Amino acid sequence: MHKNICVFCSSSAAIAPTFFEVTTELGTLIAQHNHTLVYGGADVGLMGALARSVHTHGGKVVGVIPESIRNKGIAYEAADELVVTKDLRERKAVMEAHADAFVGLPGGFGTLEEILEILTLKQLQFHNKPIIFVNTNGFYRDLFSHFEQLYQERFAKPDYRHLYFIAPDAASAISHIETYRPIQLQSKWF
Repeated sequence: MHKNICVFCSSSAAIAPTFFEVTTELGTLIAQHNHTLVYGGADVGLMGALARSVHTHGGKVVGVIPESIRNKGIAYEAADELVVTKDLRERKAVMEAHADAFVGLPGGFGTLEEILEILTLKQLQFHNKPIIFVNTNGFYRDLFSHFEQLYQERFAKPDYRHLYFIAPDAASAISHIETYRPIQLQSKWF
């Protein structure tokens, strides 16, 4: 079944080749499985590699980019659809509205902010879509350790481990999206 897969990832080109390899593999699989990529619309770093990989393998790319970033000349103008928003908040809302699933590849502050907002929205039951962290080279290991501290110290319920899936690679991420069944969550409040 076709899915619009929203991927959050780095715009940095200064990172290790391994991160590009996994990103390119994810793009290939999105296309080969007849899904559509929804992402931040840039043509740099992992973002650009992802979009180009989807297109190289015959897939569809929907980019969503704030006007101020597009004006820097780094938009992926080859996108099948390029939505230009007034700011980052509108960009996130458009991406969320288009998405059937969310994937967090390695990234910086922006990537973390985006995937954690989606996680929070699921916790508060604003959506029940799959959320996947692709844990390339253990990139998110310390974040998951911090999540465990949240559960242990009762800042979050241990049941919230079910809000997200930790994928060791791109194939596991796609498999999780394709087999996902919505979960029943407890109320946030203890």
